[in-house]
Amino acid sequence: MAKKTVVIGFLGTQLDAGIAAGRWEKWRPTVSLTQHEEVVIDRLELLHGERHETLAEQLRADIAKVSPETEVRLVRIDVADPWDFGEMYAALYDWSRSYAFKPERERYWAHITTGTHVAQICMFLMVEARFIPGVLLQTAPPRKQAAGNPGSYTLIDLDLSRYDVLAQRFGQAQQQALDFLKSGIPTRNRAFNALIEEIERVAVRSKAPVLLTGPTGAGKSHLARRMYELKKARHQVSGPFVEVNCATLQGDGAVSTLFGHRKGAFTGAAADRAGLLRSAHEGVLFLDEIGELGRDEQAMLLKAVEEKRFFPLGSDREVTSDFQLVAGTNRDLRRDVAEGRFREDLYARINLWNYTLPGLVERPEDIEPNVEHLLAQMAAELGRAVRFNAEAKAAYLRFATSGEAAWHGNFRDLSASIMRLATLADAGRISTALVDAELARLRWLWHRDGASPPAGPGEVQLDALLTEEVRGSLDLFDRLQLEAVVRVCRTCSSLSEAGRRLFDHSRLQRSVVNDADRLRKYLQRFGLAWSDVAGR
Repeated sequence: MAKKTVVIGFLGTQLDAGIAAGRWEKWRPTVSLTQHEEVVIDRLELLHGERHETLAEQLRADIAKVSPETEVRLVRIDVADPWDFGEMYAALYDWSRSYAFKPERERYWAHITTGTHVAQICMFLMVEARFIPGVLLQTAPPRKQAAGNPGSYTLIDLDLSRYDVLAQRFGQAQQQALDFLKSGIPTRNRAFNALIEEIERVAVRSKAPVLLTGPTGAGKSHLARRMYELKKARHQVSGPFVEVNCATLQGDGAVSTLFGHRKGAFTGAAADRAGLLRSAHEGVLFLDEIGELGRDEQAMLLKAVEEKRFFPLGSDREVTSDFQLVAGTNRDLRRDVAEGRFREDLYARINLWNYTLPGLVERPEDIEPNVEHLLAQMAAELGRAVRFNAEAKAAYLRFATSGEAAWHGNFRDLSASIMRLATLADAGRISTALVDAELARLRWLWHRDGASPPAGPGEVQLDALLTEEVRGSLDLFDRLQLEAVVRVCRTCSSLSEAGRRLFDHSRLQRSVVNDADRLRKYLQRFGLAWSDVAGR
């Protein structure tokens, strides 16, 4: 049995209007739906407002003349303002939720030619969200007006492959944005790629503060600028990108640099100064090392972020600036808050989007693509192609991804290393001899204090922590157990937290619980203190 065709559409208060006989000479979109010989409209759900009941009745009568088999149901939708998106969407949503759709017996066409533009958009959204389980119907007048000419109609199925093409184009645009944030580097680390994917969504959808944490050289400043450039390309910001390292700000100079000052506010203030917050109006302000700000500056910044206004130094009149804050730090602000060095309310305000960028030692699989990217950059700067010999490249990557490579400065160290190699490469070829010399230089830079090489990700080098006497007396069992304990300690912020994690079950069997003391005594057996194993 063929399904019945049901059209859902708004009354066109202008296009469908007409009382005199001349109305049959013009194209009326709702009436035209029932005049196509190749299709039968079994039912029309005609949505209209209270003020247009007379026109709706007239339309029902006219349709009965040209298509007596079409049932016209007049559906009154009371909307005070048909141009109010929220009100119109709510009215359509309520109607759709109460309507008895029967898709197994009926097919639904949502007519989007009539009604206000807001009503048409809301109808589209109803179909897209499947609240109306059908397709869109678009009608158009004939090229030459003539009585009885219904014009044309088009059905648009949002589940068709052409809609998939649009989704694919959206996916391509998103991938381009991800590549942009990563500077086109085909990174392989899954955790880092997932991190960048979320940052991309936040960058283009939110104006809330973003906090980037991670070790020095992990790329916080670079990522903040790329986020700004991505937003600017989407016309989401029109102001500049303003960057400042808060570690360089001290005393009145900090307040003046950030918030500006009035002439004569302090000795040397010979003229008014706008300050960086005002300079970042309608743009992005990147405060690197935000944990270095003083308590007074933190309080002023909180007000500026929340209220978009603040007092310049020496002024009794507020100024305004609407900027997005991106903050960076290599400190643990949670600890700073607990110890009173950072305001808890400011931390809560900037911690809505908090992303920790991993260091280079945590992304060994990304070293090779970054090396290739840096070589391309060096080639552009030097004006000549630069490449590794096969043996030289293998030796460099073997060292770079090993536990011996500390990468204290992360990408800064890597960039400097590749720059040295590219500059010294004769005829643009990086030889094994150059790599050997560079690796010796890196070892000297990282271990010139005579300390043992740092452990790689997840590794614990006990020999660097224990005395020779203790090392010589350790059984393999004790060594493996101690390594596991130290590994847990390095993931915790305090002795107490580490104790709770290590004794999470046995502590329940004790009448007196002191996890920190149990862990302290365990470490003392090997001549170790918390400061030795905390890794901070």
